[in-house]
Amino acid sequence: MNTIRFWLNNARTTALPQSLLPAILAVCIASQAQGFSIYLGVLAVFGVVMAHLSLNLFDDYFDYRVKGAGFRDDMARKGFRARIAKCHYITSGQTTLNRLLIACLVFGAIALVAGSVIWWFRDNFILWIALIAAVLGISYSGAPMRLSYHGLGEIVIGVMFGPLSMTGVYYAACGHFDLSIVFISVPVGLLVANIVYTHSIMDCEPDKEVGKMTFAVLLKTQHRMLFCLLLLLLASYGCIIGGVWTGYLSKYYLFTLLTVPMSVNLFYLMVAFVRYPDKKFSPRFWMGPMGDWKRIETYHLDWFMIRWLSARNLLSFFCLILIVVGFIA
Repeated sequence: MNTIRFWLNNARTTALPQSLLPAILAVCIASQAQGFSIYLGVLAVFGVVMAHLSLNLFDDYFDYRVKGAGFRDDMARKGFRARIAKCHYITSGQTTLNRLLIACLVFGAIALVAGSVIWWFRDNFILWIALIAAVLGISYSGAPMRLSYHGLGEIVIGVMFGPLSMTGVYYAACGHFDLSIVFISVPVGLLVANIVYTHSIMDCEPDKEVGKMTFAVLLKTQHRMLFCLLLLLLASYGCIIGGVWTGYLSKYYLFTLLTVPMSVNLFYLMVAFVRYPDKKFSPRFWMGPMGDWKRIETYHLDWFMIRWLSARNLLSFFCLILIVVGFIA
């Protein structure tokens, strides 16, 4: 049990909302369609979660092999505002690189078994979705493509946990495809990408120092970074409005506009990060859950976590509204 808990913690379960909520949302939408199977839907959600945990660990594995784990400590010594030491569970001697690889493969194997069962009851569409997701996931930081090192990481994450994952889960749950899932999965994918993009803006200088070409690094200037962040947020709501306007979505989906204040707050926090990097902010109840804030402040991570958690909570509330609407629309 301690071993399981150890690897779950290292697999960054705090990031699970970006895969779990979109998958649950897809099942809820599929529940209104013919041929719906709650069992295959739940199994698909479980498979997505296991795959996400596996890919998080693979990201650590490949990053460690490429540049070691102490690079953020080096950044801090050079005066950069580094977020956190990566792969601390390896550098601290708690485990080894080979054991990390085994953990990656175990989580991946569980996801594979879940996907195989779904494929048995559905058809090859599930197989192709799983193969594309696996290739993109491994290539996120793994050779030869290492997409996150070439400015494509945010796009990959958005596609994987938005259209790709939601379409796959929807198909697993009901056995067919519907165009309405596109109008819902694309904005969800954009908000998932927004979490990673917000992260990359804050880690821009350390990433640049170690040669990691995130989308933020690719944009070069902070004004461009903020402009793209604004476009990302606006596009998320634009997809929903477009779906309602074209008749593919019910007008009830416009309730997602209730999250606009959270988007405005996130954008304000990111503008403040660029212009007033030392300014401190405290959580407010309408920002959503912020974890153990006193502990976060103790580790001097408040500047990072209030923005990252704001991006995560924006996605969470957006999905929760869609889940409720999916039952009444």
